[in-house]
Amino acid sequence: MNRLLLILLTFISLNLFGQNDIKTQTQSIVDEGKRLYKSEMASWYGTDLFLANYKDRANVGGYFSYTTKDEISKCVFFSKTDKPRVIGTISFDSSFSTSSAKIDLTEKDFSGSENDLYTIRKIALGKLNSDTLFKKYNNTDLNIIPLIYNNEKKVYVLTGPKQSGVVIFGNDYLLTFDSKNSLTNAKRLHKNIIPIGFGNKQKAGAEVEGTMHSHLPETGDFITATDICTLMLYEKFAKWKSHNVVSQKFLNVWNCLTDELNVIPMEAIEKMNKDRKNTKKQNE
Repeated sequence: MNRLLLILLTFISLNLFGQNDIKTQTQSIVDEGKRLYKSEMASWYGTDLFLANYKDRANVGGYFSYTTKDEISKCVFFSKTDKPRVIGTISFDSSFSTSSAKIDLTEKDFSGSENDLYTIRKIALGKLNSDTLFKKYNNTDLNIIPLIYNNEKKVYVLTGPKQSGVVIFGNDYLLTFDSKNSLTNAKRLHKNIIPIGFGNKQKAGAEVEGTMHSHLPETGDFITATDICTLMLYEKFAKWKSHNVVSQKFLNVWNCLTDELNVIPMEAIEKMNKDRKNTKKQNE
């Protein structure tokens, strides 16, 4: 497998089959995936810190996270009242270290952007609880991630595992909103749910360095932002070195050690396999 990847990456280094164009198409996906990752990391660690310091649990209405222009990731908790207010903000630098996180339990009004994030989150939650588009599976949670970037307002919904030792791809959704926070579209990204075990969930004695899943045509040719977010959240726990996403036209190779994406056209793989067969015949 490592030898195959080395050969494939050689094709990329030679800039064959329009790799520059592919990188342009996929860079926005990678950037979006990393934004989702930062939001989820702030939510993961922010929840633990907030609940350890805030005593009135009955007053907690929910939370959302976002990253500021100066790369500070904040997890904001709001009250369970008719007119919610901020009741706590946990702020992280890029390391997401809990020891250096700032805990602010000052009660205050939402800022303008926070109010937008709260509003689209609320609409998404209502849609999630009323629309049959959204599927729920045993031992999983649906996680709502509101995101505002470059004047685009979106809410992603990811499926997270309730049990350890499992990474879940798929059963994810994207809701888009207009400038007035009105929902304009809701769609499923993957048509199925793809659980992959690691640690105690994999076969005894097996060492898994790389994993993969495939995309149906309706999911698209490239890895999704939700795939990247999920990989960055779990890759260190799973100790994976790479994850492949296979579509009809491309092999997407995510490097779990460097958090970089390489995309190889299937025609390049087919050409390589044909050349290998020809070489083998010549040597026989």
